[in-house]
Amino acid sequence: MAFDKNFKPVLRFTVVSDIHYKDTDSVERERMKKAVETSYALSEKEEYSKLDALYVVGDFATSGTEEQMLAFKNTLDETLKDGTKVTLSLASHEFFAGEEIALERFKRIFSQSPDSHEVINGYHFISVTCTNGCHFDDAKRAWVAAELKKAAADDPVKPIFFFQHPHIMGTVYGSANWGEDELTDILMNYPQIIDFSGHSHAPINDPRSIHQRHFTCLGTGTLSYFELDEFDKAYGTCPPGKEKAAQMLIVEADAENRVRIYPYDLITSNFFPFTWVIDEAWNPDSYIYTDKRYKSDLTPWFDESAKAEISDVKADGFTVTFDQAKISDEYVNDYNIYIINKDGVIVRNSTVWSEFYFYEMPEKLCVSFDGLDSGEYTAKIYANSFWKNRCDKPLISETVVL
Repeated sequence: MAFDKNFKPVLRFTVVSDIHYKDTDSVERERMKKAVETSYALSEKEEYSKLDALYVVGDFATSGTEEQMLAFKNTLDETLKDGTKVTLSLASHEFFAGEEIALERFKRIFSQSPDSHEVINGYHFISVTCTNGCHFDDAKRAWVAAELKKAAADDPVKPIFFFQHPHIMGTVYGSANWGEDELTDILMNYPQIIDFSGHSHAPINDPRSIHQRHFTCLGTGTLSYFELDEFDKAYGTCPPGKEKAAQMLIVEADAENRVRIYPYDLITSNFFPFTWVIDEAWNPDSYIYTDKRYKSDLTPWFDESAKAEISDVKADGFTVTFDQAKISDEYVNDYNIYIINKDGVIVRNSTVWSEFYFYEMPEKLCVSFDGLDSGEYTAKIYANSFWKNRCDKPLISETVVL
């Protein structure tokens, strides 16, 4: 998958968030540099060869120190080319040393306002920095309302690109735990908004990372580490290999106000195998990525050749290794692994992600169990979709005796 060759953009920009520069050199600096360089390399191969803007949606620094902000500015100076507008916003991590100190450093180092309204190639871009951690007080709300009114008056059907660090509550995946609702009543008056937010570190190749109800929302991922917004997993909300996270969005718009959004994996230098399509941002009746998707009958399945095998048998446990299930046009989200004794009673229930957030997903997964009494056990495995559909036929292992 790459840019849609039948789509003729008049605008292209990149969005990143949650980069988390540290005081000393770290992998996040290399990933940010690669994000900018890759955006140019991909753009310059196209008929429309410009990268018009770069938007950084908060938490570019881990604790907002002078060293972190200077290092980030240095990366931008080294990588950005003429003709690319860069806009940053601040959030909770930049405010670690205090909001007033962070804002002074930001203005001095980046020569930017924390809130901005730009018009780029005829499209309005509004970026707002939160306050008091990740909140929006009355002054911020008033500023947002005034700027949106100006943008809509210019063209009531043209997409308005809007940026803030925390997700809008109840929209994209991650917003249940990492969302705020202080702007919702303002934004929902403008269905033409295409909103970009971070904070959660949720992977952008999760189909729930785009959401349309009152307007369009997108999660912007992370260049640092994954965290997911589910609390039933064996290892908590941060999965094994969480540090292998570097994802960004490249966005294009054309002269007909249509938008294409391309999720990209910087770890492997690949576009994810889908493009998000928004043809009429202003028209909720045209929305594709709505909550109706939870009524999908899209269900995973295991190939007939798939196996679940038990190994590393010990006195009180063992490891279950199984082939990944399949699903049409998506990924499997997660698996329930039940350990069942000879009486058919479930004695262990573990849930793990499919590791869909890695572009190079493993073909097999391994889950270990211990603390079991002596006896006979089998493993029964169910695959689940993002839309809570479970496979019809589970994968079952042979019996093991402890």
